Amino acid sequence: MIQSLLIANRGEIACRIIRTTNAMNIRTIAVYSDADAGALHVQQADDAVRIGPPPAAESYLRGEAIIAAAKSSGAEAIHPGYGFLSENSEFAQAVIDAGLIWVGPKPDSIRAMGLKDAAKQLMRDAGVPVTPGYDGTDQSPERLAQEAEQIGYPVLIKAVAGGGGKGMRKVDRASDFAASLESCRREAQASFGNDHVLLEKWITSPRHIEVQIFGDSHGNAVHLFERDCSLQRRHQKVIEEAPAPGMDAATREQLCAAAVRAAKAVDYVGAGTVEFIADGNAGTDGGLSADNIFFMEMNTRLQVEHPVTEEITRVDLVEWQLRVASGEPIPLAQDDLTIRGHAIEARLYAEDPSSGFLPSTGRLDHFHLSESGRVETGVAQTHAISPHYDPMIAKLIYHADTREQAVDGLQKMVAETQIWPVKTNAAFLARALDHPDFRSANLDTGFIAAHEDALIPSTEPNDQHWRIAARAIQDHSAGGAEPKGLMGFRLNAPTETGIWVGYDGEFRSVEPAGQAALASVTGDRGPITFDSGQAIAFDAVARGTGQGAIGDGAILAPMPGKIIAVDVAAGDSVEEGQRLLVMEAMKMEHTLTAPFTGIVTDLPAQQGAQVQVDTLLARIEPAE
Repeated sequence: MIQSLLIANRGEIACRIIRTTNAMNIRTIAVYSDADAGALHVQQADDAVRIGPPPAAESYLRGEAIIAAAKSSGAEAIHPGYGFLSENSEFAQAVIDAGLIWVGPKPDSIRAMGLKDAAKQLMRDAGVPVTPGYDGTDQSPERLAQEAEQIGYPVLIKAVAGGGGKGMRKVDRASDFAASLESCRREAQASFGNDHVLLEKWITSPRHIEVQIFGDSHGNAVHLFERDCSLQRRHQKVIEEAPAPGMDAATREQLCAAAVRAAKAVDYVGAGTVEFIADGNAGTDGGLSADNIFFMEMNTRLQVEHPVTEEITRVDLVEWQLRVASGEPIPLAQDDLTIRGHAIEARLYAEDPSSGFLPSTGRLDHFHLSESGRVETGVAQTHAISPHYDPMIAKLIYHADTREQAVDGLQKMVAETQIWPVKTNAAFLARALDHPDFRSANLDTGFIAAHEDALIPSTEPNDQHWRIAARAIQDHSAGGAEPKGLMGFRLNAPTETGIWVGYDGEFRSVEPAGQAALASVTGDRGPITFDSGQAIAFDAVARGTGQGAIGDGAILAPMPGKIIAVDVAAGDSVEEGQRLLVMEAMKMEHTLTAPFTGIVTDLPAQQGAQVQVDTLLARIEPAE
């Protein structure tokens, strides 16, 4: 058995591997870039070696640096995780040539499945059904256009190298083919250094079904059943589950047998995934039909979504990888593997759905993930989401006896997500899991695009959000030095039973929610309300806008605190909403602004001064 392992990766997959190596008493060595010096996987490993600056091309993609780190640390083997160099046959060969154990398939197997056109021919020879199309060597635009006509529109143009949705175009009509081909080739050349393409018949209601396979060096190969990864956005998986909904026993047997034939055709060793595209309209009663499931590609590595397979089979796939790489046979025979219940996984990303899913980076000042299911993550509170790497924060996984129970459990996990100020897709995931079509397994790869407007939550708070925020302020005040009643804020106005709460320039006296809810007084923004995974930041105090202030322009201290900034001087002209000063109280910063356009006629406030509630800080007279 391997005694020491270098993990040539980062983040949650590195932490996932470490969990298994700890259980197996295997010494682990992490590698890290400068951006990851304090990362969780570095903290959890037995040793760690720096391999370069933050950009992946200068660190995690430098094969020679990783091999040197393995040798200098005394590692016997290298596990590539997924992404980065995991499917790089040259790197795999270099690891072997350096006298190290490669925890992955043979370099020849990686090469055989690396180009989609060659792989499809190999699968045909092995009796694996492939999608109708063209993958010939004649790459002239004229020949490709002719083949597209014979296949029949719509067709899919796909780069023969690479993946991740790059170099792919759906073409609906012949008049669009030439421009789409040019664009696809240009993207493929830029991404993979290879502009060759293949053509496939476009499946109108496609479902993405993949089979987990495993081989060893003793000639054995088994499958660990299928996963459904149809919920995708721009060809990137979002939610995965196992087993696939609508898969009957006969179809499963045929599909998984084809996947095992694919593995044996390339003498596969280790964990891999055979990916298929299924016509969701082909089966009866919304199910799947073996006659309409076709080979797409083979991923020669561990997949991001492998936890759902582990949950339904009770198998540790990383342990199997290490045992097989050490020369042992696969631990279980095919007949020993069975399906237990249903598992589902959601990928929690640092991105903003309301802004076109732009990545969101920065420090995780507030970070809480549900503990009701399985969580795979590589970050913790105070860690930062770097712009240099994939924006996935965590994988949330739930296993139950039935699909309905699993979806309920995962939705609860997603709803309990509390992250700030980094934005996430948690609320988007919660809405997807609750959508009637998803609940009834009426889904295909176009599900998100078809329902995107309904899945993206509004950024505006509703009445319940306001009440939850008020309750958070009230509870925070009750637990601190100030008496509970102080949080009925006033600005030269009578004390009210409500709690003053502000959001985007609007301020309300709000009756707090009756029960404690998912909210926290966090950082310098006051209460952050978390509702079904959505984070909304409120202000904890009315910013100079009470009725009294509007009437006479008196800006009063809403609570005891310290003045940490004064932005104006007596005699200054100010605009409505302009910041006047900032107070610090309850370990939060509170901004007070001008209630209307006018002139600062009085300014008793001084930076650094401690003030009591209702102290006059400034007075504004309306402009004529």
